[in-house]
Amino acid sequence: MDTPIVTYAGFWKRFVAVFIDGIVISIVQTLLFFPLYLFFGISLFPFMNADKLENEFSTIRAVQYANDDVSLGFFVAIMSGIAFLVVVTIVLQWLYFALMESSSKQATLGKMALGIKVTDLDGNRISFGRATGRYFGKIISGMIFYIGFMMAGWTQKKQALHDMLAGCLVVNN
Repeated sequence: MDTPIVTYAGFWKRFVAVFIDGIVISIVQTLLFFPLYLFFGISLFPFMNADKLENEFSTIRAVQYANDDVSLGFFVAIMSGIAFLVVVTIVLQWLYFALMESSSKQATLGKMALGIKVTDLDGNRISFGRATGRYFGKIISGMIFYIGFMMAGWTQKKQALHDMLAGCLVVNN
């Protein structure tokens, strides 16, 4: 039998796939978070009248100075909201990448669009656990000026650091 020829996905192909995934994730997060933005009163449109904005801030400042408990409560509410959004963002991204890359497609939407997929070192589908390790390994890949990601441009098997840590390859279909 002939052994199939494996071609590794190069750096730029992977880069474009991540860019597409970033757009997909941004759209989903915007749709999910929009009600929260409205709930917390955070404006998404910077087209407000500056005089009106200054009056609103003056009112907030007056309330804050009048009652320190109110300002502390406001601060805690905003910080809690931000922390909640950060946690939800991390969980959504982790599930998106781990579930998609461990699925039968072995690829995120960006990777599918570019015709690439994630495999183990033997060319098999990766488990959810391995996909999870690969996702969180990206933190290490980005720690020093994203050199871990750039390694996909010069390593023999086009592996980034997180691929090496998780024992994965990104190959062309």
